[in-house]
Amino acid sequence: MDVPELLEAASLLVPERIATENDITVNDVWDYLTHDEWEVALDLLEELGDVPPLPLAFWQTLATAAEQMRLERSAAWCHWRCYETRHGIVRADLTLVPADVARRQKPFSGAGVLRPMWNIGNRAPTGEPALNIAGLWVEFAPHLEPGGRATVRLAPLDPAQWHHLQPGQVITMHEDRTVAGTAVILSVQRP
Repeated sequence: MDVPELLEAASLLVPERIATENDITVNDVWDYLTHDEWEVALDLLEELGDVPPLPLAFWQTLATAAEQMRLERSAAWCHWRCYETRHGIVRADLTLVPADVARRQKPFSGAGVLRPMWNIGNRAPTGEPALNIAGLWVEFAPHLEPGGRATVRLAPLDPAQWHHLQPGQVITMHEDRTVAGTAVILSVQRP
């Protein structure tokens, strides 16, 4: 399929009654598709995907369209959403340790590249904290600076290890033995 066909196929998976906070509907997507505004249509479909969780096929189709348009960040986001559709969503408010006291001195990409370790309360057989790995996506920002704060989404390597988390719970991020940041869980949605 080419890009317009992929976007049309994805839009058919969105219920007509669905609207975003800005009252965007699938009809708006169709308007942009008829004018060959594919990138805008893709952006609107990504927004519509947040209203109710949409099926895996929706995100897979959008990922393929974004790849064909060479929109790397959109493709990465759609693949991220595929993972969340399969395994659930963990959102948190993350505050990184400032550069003057942290090992990290430079910002990192917010597009799901970093996969730090997290102390989420699990214990090793020896009684020591067991660290769990999860990818990190920064919402609404291309990167996060040392000392910065942002809402993030976490993609656990082993989602079953994270099922006990509850909103308000505090977890810590590690890139080595030291604490790199502290996060407060905002929401946990099972698949």
